[in-house]
Amino acid sequence: MPEQDGRVALVTGGSQGIGRGAALALAGQGAAVVVHGLDLAGAEQTAAEIADAGGRTVAVAGPIDDPETSEAAVGAALEHFGALDILVTSAGIQRYGDVPSTSLETWNEVFAVNVTGVFLAARAALPALRASGAGAIVIVSSVQATATQTQVAAYTASKGALIALTRSLAVDEAAQGVRVNSVSPGSVDTPMLRASAVLFGEGAEHDVEDVLANWGTAHPLGRIARADEIGEVVSFLSSPRASFVTGAELRVDGGLLARLAAAIPPSTTTA
Repeated sequence: MPEQDGRVALVTGGSQGIGRGAALALAGQGAAVVVHGLDLAGAEQTAAEIADAGGRTVAVAGPIDDPETSEAAVGAALEHFGALDILVTSAGIQRYGDVPSTSLETWNEVFAVNVTGVFLAARAALPALRASGAGAIVIVSSVQATATQTQVAAYTASKGALIALTRSLAVDEAAQGVRVNSVSPGSVDTPMLRASAVLFGEGAEHDVEDVLANWGTAHPLGRIARADEIGEVVSFLSSPRASFVTGAELRVDGGLLARLAAAIPPSTTTA
């Protein structure tokens, strides 16, 4: 029997990227999935993939920083499936700039989506997750919560906030039977990463695939991740197999943060 059989999940940002990977992974393990997207067409596309594979699903849409969006999404889970057992928060945006070049408007925009959106989704979902008896929240953060590139002040700060929020939720909700964990991916082949590749590859001779392949070399595994690989980890953390895991940050980064930048020259390591 699939490990998520009979359980109900809500995935924010499920129309593309890691959210889509998580929605498909959860559905593949038997969960009914409420797919949230900023626009309904994108959410319906993921939902159609789930339905075509024989899964149970419904699509919802709206800005994740609007409280009514999360309330409606939770309501859809209860209306269509009678319960909510899993919340996955994957909706997010990326904006570039250091502190002096980041406007207050941009800073607030990033935090509204990346942090307040998670807060609102969790707040709306927690009554149902507590009633589940085995509720689970998985928050999608980033390795940039721990180490950072240049020119990503707002983004990296927002992802660091999610790790802190994970700990707070995990401690507060443990007595209610709700587990809360986060995943911190490295580079993942998503529309967001491809947009960055276009931005930073502009004017260069390399196409997007070459840029992504070059970024993959920073990871000891030698490539960037697929969204479904992150989705499988999300499904595990929300499953009964992870029943004693809460308050954890699980890096899914191909070894990115394990390797020091300084490398030993190959000539010194060969006989």
